[in-house]
Amino acid sequence: MTIETPRPENIAGLILAGGRSSRMGCDKTAMALSGRPMIAHVADRLMPQVAALAVNALPDFAQHQNLPVVADTLENHQGPLAGILAGLRHFSAKGIHTHMASAAGDGPFLPRDLVARLVAACPNGETIAIAASEGHMHPVYALWPLGLADDLEQWLKDPGNRRVKAFLARHPNVTVSFEPEDTPAGSRDPFFNVNTPEDFTLAQTFLEQ
Repeated sequence: MTIETPRPENIAGLILAGGRSSRMGCDKTAMALSGRPMIAHVADRLMPQVAALAVNALPDFAQHQNLPVVADTLENHQGPLAGILAGLRHFSAKGIHTHMASAAGDGPFLPRDLVARLVAACPNGETIAIAASEGHMHPVYALWPLGLADDLEQWLKDPGNRRVKAFLARHPNVTVSFEPEDTPAGSRDPFFNVNTPEDFTLAQTFLEQ
C-alpha cells in the first residue's frame, strides 16, 4: 500500500516520556524548569507543528498540558521503540493521520521548525526522516509513517531488537541536519537533553538568558 506523502494536517506528534530517569532519581520530565514542568516546554515547541499531540509515558504519569497519555502496548519497558509503537497504534486507530513526529520529553529546546524540515526532506510517504546535529543522529526526533506499526511490532517480538538505528536501517530513511543555536549562555545543541543534575542546571541557565 502506498503511503501518502506527509502533509502538515496529517501529522500527529508524540512526546516520549516513558524512560526511567535513573540518573535523576525522579520523573525528570515533570521537574520544574523555569517554573514549569520540563515536558511543558517540549509541548510548547511541538504542539504548533502538529495536528494532534500525545505523550507516551508510564501509566501513573501525571497529565500535563491536558494531553492524552499513551502507555506502551508491550510489557517490560522495551525502550523508545516501544513508545514509538504505542504512538503509531494510537494515531492509526483515529484514522485521520498518516505520519507521526516524535520528540524526547527531556529535550526542552527542540527546533520550532523540526517537523517542517523533516517533511521537506521526505521524497515520499514511506521514508522515515530523522533529525541530526553536530554529526550525531537523534532517532527519537523523527517523522514516522503510521504504516510501520505492524513491522515494528513484529521486530520488537525479538528481545534483541531494541536499537532504534537497527530498525531504521530496515526502511528507507533520510537524515536532516540542524545547526547549533547561538545563545547568550553559549552555543546550544537544539537536541540538548537533560540526563543529569548538571544538565538540568545548564538547561535552566539557557532558559534564563
